[in-house]
Amino acid sequence: MNAFWEVGTNHYLLLSLALFAIGLVGVASRRNLITVLMSIELILNAVNINLVAFGANSGIAGQVFALFVIAVAAAEVGVGLAIVLLIYRNLRSPDLDHVDQLKG
Repeated sequence: MNAFWEVGTNHYLLLSLALFAIGLVGVASRRNLITVLMSIELILNAVNINLVAFGANSGIAGQVFALFVIAVAAAEVGVGLAIVLLIYRNLRSPDLDHVDQLKG
């Protein structure tokens, strides 16, 4: 009876696939820069779930790889928000359709 409730690697992979798909749809369909950045964060979190799940089963330190991905995601958020603020300051809109107006 206990084996029925056991969560295996397949469950983590399905969760990761769902997060990755939601993030990919968000990147492809949204025109707002802030929601695109949030969708990229969902994709990076899906990668983290994969790394930790495989690391727990194979003995490799997947948590260490996940920490590296979290550090890169934090740097990406800092740079991304700085870009969003500069675009908003110049265009008064975070809409990606108007970014081509910045060409000089």
